[in-house]
Amino acid sequence: MTRCLVAAIAVLAASVPQSVAAQQLDITHRPPLAAPAPLRIPRAQRSVLPNGVTLYVIEQHEVPLVDAVLSVRGGGRADQDRPGLASFTADMLDEGADTLDAFGIAAQAAYLGAELETRADWDRTLVSLKVPKHSLAAALDLMATVSLEPSFHSADVARERELRLAEILQERDQPEAVASHAFSAVVFPIGHPYHEPLGGDSAATAALDSAGVRAFYAETFRPDRASIIVSGDITLAEATAAITRAFGGWRAAAGTTPAPTAAPAPATRATTVYLVDKPNAAQSVIAIGNPGVDRRSPDYYALQVMNTLLGGSFSSRLNQNLRETKGYAYGAGSSFQYRPLPGPFIASAAVRTDVTDSSLIEFFKEFKRLRDSAVTPVELTRAKSYIALGLPGEFETAGDLASQLSRLLVFGLPLEYYRTYVPRIMAVTAADVQRVARKYIRPDRVSVVVVGDAAKIRSGIEALHLGPLQQVDMEGRPAP
Repeated sequence: MTRCLVAAIAVLAASVPQSVAAQQLDITHRPPLAAPAPLRIPRAQRSVLPNGVTLYVIEQHEVPLVDAVLSVRGGGRADQDRPGLASFTADMLDEGADTLDAFGIAAQAAYLGAELETRADWDRTLVSLKVPKHSLAAALDLMATVSLEPSFHSADVARERELRLAEILQERDQPEAVASHAFSAVVFPIGHPYHEPLGGDSAATAALDSAGVRAFYAETFRPDRASIIVSGDITLAEATAAITRAFGGWRAAAGTTPAPTAAPAPATRATTVYLVDKPNAAQSVIAIGNPGVDRRSPDYYALQVMNTLLGGSFSSRLNQNLRETKGYAYGAGSSFQYRPLPGPFIASAAVRTDVTDSSLIEFFKEFKRLRDSAVTPVELTRAKSYIALGLPGEFETAGDLASQLSRLLVFGLPLEYYRTYVPRIMAVTAADVQRVARKYIRPDRVSVVVVGDAAKIRSGIEALHLGPLQQVDMEGRPAP
């Protein structure tokens, strides 16, 4: 059997022309990257319901599915001095509505073949629905019930409050979560929405009650603050009729929504190291960064390319250095977190305890290399192609289309934004990358958060002389 297989392979190899065989076996050169194909996205159609709800419809008739996303302005930024309230209220929407409890809502969604989800991010409360078209009318009724008639029973609030308190307690044993909380606390000042985690802290969570949740819902959940995006196997006329039937009776509660207070500007300070002690930790979690950039900045496209080179892809410099070359970490990366109020720039990795100081050296080496030296043409082309060729994957399904449109609405960007996205990315030059690296990557103006075994890593970090070192807890407060 083996001899026959070898003979067959030999015959096939002999039958392949030598030019083809040589071409197939030539692995000394990378195949050239093709130019990105034009991105064709279905046009979004817009209308406004009499009660103020803005409706957007994107037709995609390949599959008999429909996605609907209700987006209401007022996520975590509306928490004010009650961190975690927006996300808790969103989580409570599907815990009981009208005559249905949480099990009844889940059972009805399952019967309809629908997926129903409620959540909040920093800027919006979201209720999303995915359903076969033949069940759309009944599923929209369920979505409207959850969105407009939540019960907020005291027993349900108490149960969910205890679950969230348990989750917050568990996060104290998760170094990545500790690093994230400490990083936000030291980068953004007290009074800034991003100073506290989106899910709040123990003290704020313990104070949550049914009355507070109801009041917040009444303040923020209003039709004049809402948009509904419907995408999939549906026309504008069909969507307008269906949404009007389900949500047309929505009326705003008496009173007005409080205007958000102005957030204090994050301070730009000299590089400081914040050490969170995690005794006996096998790894150290490193987070390095500073206040970020407005999403509408004209530097956005150059920043996208620059960050892809630095830490935004598997072949990025940080990942290749710390993972592939040094073997310090399973992965390393960086990102700009874009929100209407600029979020942070953050570079991070979880590294072995014994190479914590060495890893910090490599982070700062890559920061300085990107600032001081122009990227090569090959590296620049690869980064731009990575962004451009990956973009169509963001629009594969009706749900993807709705999600992308929803993000544009958050930032007030035009619906045709992505039609010019790829040409602008491909127009970024090596000089643009170096310019924005020098402007936004400031090794002398970053906050360095390290969560690890202080007894083993503190002396090595201090020896680097990156800046003053402070030992803090996960809330960024001074610790012994």
